[in-house]
Amino acid sequence: MIVSALTNLTSNTKPETPSMNIRLATHDDFEQIWPIFHAIAAAGETYAFARDISKEEARQLWLLTPRKTFVAEEEGQILGTYYLKTNQAGPGSHVCNCGYMVAETARGRGLATAMCEHSQQQAKALGYQAMQFNFVASSNEGAIRLWQQLGFAIVGRLPQAFNHPSLGLLDALVMYKWLTNSVVDTGNNRRGHCASSDT
Repeated sequence: MIVSALTNLTSNTKPETPSMNIRLATHDDFEQIWPIFHAIAAAGETYAFARDISKEEARQLWLLTPRKTFVAEEEGQILGTYYLKTNQAGPGSHVCNCGYMVAETARGRGLATAMCEHSQQQAKALGYQAMQFNFVASSNEGAIRLWQQLGFAIVGRLPQAFNHPSLGLLDALVMYKWLTNSVVDTGNNRRGHCASSDT
């Protein structure tokens, strides 16, 4: 499973425009999603996707595999998109994972903020208790600042796990937010238990 979290976003702090609509993606929407996806994947700066990923592979990963995929559109033009899926099976199935992409021409308008807030509402409606971003390039400083402003914490660092095309080997971050009002007790991992991960 491809585990990815963030895309090439800047710190989008401006409010969503009144004409912006976030809705479920349809199969036909992928014709507009693909140019956004292709540009970001080909750059290789933020996502753990092959830079030469095919259109059909991208369709499977972004539109068909996730539990839900949404688009942000304005006057019929798709300017951003995100997916929502279960992060791990079994005992980890209460945690979801999302990935967001914004068209280069639409950055700085608050789409990332709007989509992240929308995704948290959708996640809670689907019964998820937390959201995790698994593989955030440490060079993606604008996105990291934005996610922190929206309540996500850096809970892990993978040394030199992200091979950036121009900056070389960089750390990848794990970011996490508890979505419900209940108190998170992480003490079980300190009482003779060994926490492990295979991704």
